[in-house]
Amino acid sequence: MFPRRCARAGLCLLFLSLSAGPALSAQSGLAYLGDELRALQADPFANPGLLWVDRGEALWHQAPPGGGSACASCHGPAETLAPLVPALPRWNSESRRLEHLEGLIRQCQTDQQGIAPAPYESEALLALTARLSFAARGRALSNQVAPEATEALARGKAFFYQQRGQLELSCADCHERYAGARLRGDRVSEGMINGFPIYRLTWQTLGSRHRMFRWCNEAVRAEPYAYGAEPYLELELYLRQRGAGLPVETPAVRR
Repeated sequence: MFPRRCARAGLCLLFLSLSAGPALSAQSGLAYLGDELRALQADPFANPGLLWVDRGEALWHQAPPGGGSACASCHGPAETLAPLVPALPRWNSESRRLEHLEGLIRQCQTDQQGIAPAPYESEALLALTARLSFAARGRALSNQVAPEATEALARGKAFFYQQRGQLELSCADCHERYAGARLRGDRVSEGMINGFPIYRLTWQTLGSRHRMFRWCNEAVRAEPYAYGAEPYLELELYLRQRGAGLPVETPAVRR
């Protein structure tokens, strides 16, 4: 029997469309794609996310308006930051909070380049994150968490298992309990984050991890948090550890 809240919220329509499938642990969303999308992601000419990688490479070497320095003038090639990407988000002992890739880029733009930070989900910020993440392609997500971040990690895990929204669903309900099941013709993945930023056919553009978190919140009829909000940073930290060992595969393609 479905619980009462299921019928009240229309949740049973979701579950009735799920056909049982094996839930496999620690697999990238790539493992749940059909042959066509897998081929699209692997194609160095057809993968649409590579347009942002190319744009990010140009921005990396381009001085911002107003006389600031280009990213490359301080950091060199984007590949020099490749070891950083799989370890993000991480604990910043000075600010005493978590920091992620988008936040570090925006901070550099403000503090080092003297320009207004690129808005979240802007073409410029997506391009830079795509370029840096592409440089880290093949590197394994780290499972290292600073002792100071253990409470944030615990909150991120709690977020993953907490039911929310009018549909009263948690991240784990879809990406753990029903991983591998079919939902309206697609297979539900384990919700790994090693491919972000991703090109999503539903969006027809590139999107960040936090955009995906917001989309999922809205899908269960929950109020989404702002980009860069602490709960999303904590969830991102937990998911990075949950998927530790998976290779970075940016830019991934998803339906």
